[in-house]
Amino acid sequence: MPSPLFAGATSIKARALYLGERLDLRSLETVARLSPQAPLTLSAGASGAAVLFRYGVVVLFHVPPLDEAAFVETLKRLTGDPFGKPEIEEIEVRVVGDRQDTRADSMEANVLSVAEFSVERVQLVGEILARSVALARYEAVMKESFTAVEAWAHALQKGESGGELERQLLKNLGSTIVIQASMTGRIEIDDKPELLWERPDLERIYARLEDEFELKERDKALERKLALISTTAETLLNLVDNRRAHRLEWYIIGLIIVETIIALVSLGLGLAH
Repeated sequence: MPSPLFAGATSIKARALYLGERLDLRSLETVARLSPQAPLTLSAGASGAAVLFRYGVVVLFHVPPLDEAAFVETLKRLTGDPFGKPEIEEIEVRVVGDRQDTRADSMEANVLSVAEFSVERVQLVGEILARSVALARYEAVMKESFTAVEAWAHALQKGESGGELERQLLKNLGSTIVIQASMTGRIEIDDKPELLWERPDLERIYARLEDEFELKERDKALERKLALISTTAETLLNLVDNRRAHRLEWYIIGLIIVETIIALVSLGLGLAH
């Protein structure tokens, strides 16, 4: 069944772009919305839609490349700490036209089949894609962190240390804390969208998509990796501190020995005279 939402299209592309650490959506509160229900959903391009999230993601539906570039450009002033290269995830969404069709609200080979195009379904798909693309970025960051931690551990094993190593360890701990705060405080992977309180009939499509994108499993895996990296970095920092403390102790002992030798030499010279 053709949908008036996307000018009669029966197959559209949905693209999630993780633009930066946050989007300041307060200035868009007076803009005409496609729905009063969160998340913020606006018209985009000639006949498309955009779903925006405060944690830095915009999900575009049926927006061609040139219109996408123009829309993203308008968001630059609202983007805090923009990424050099946005994380992107996309799927195809098709209308099968019959609510009784077994393909409705199911996904196969990166193609989501829905009974109809509606703003509520667009918002739910937007929620899933936004969370998935955010997890994808965090997964990439965690991979880099694991590599860095392994390199630091080898450096300590070889006896290397110093201010630069400590600064890198502290930076890694800071990044880990930021990711933990983002996942628990802003993205809220485990929380169901508010929309489902008003539309419980959409629970099925949400559950299927959540399972398809393995959001909970990926979230739990990231939490374990974050905890491991945090613990490892703290352990390495403690080792660096202990080595510094031992060196200081040896410096003090050396100074005491030197002072003792000087005192003995002075005493010996005094007795000789």
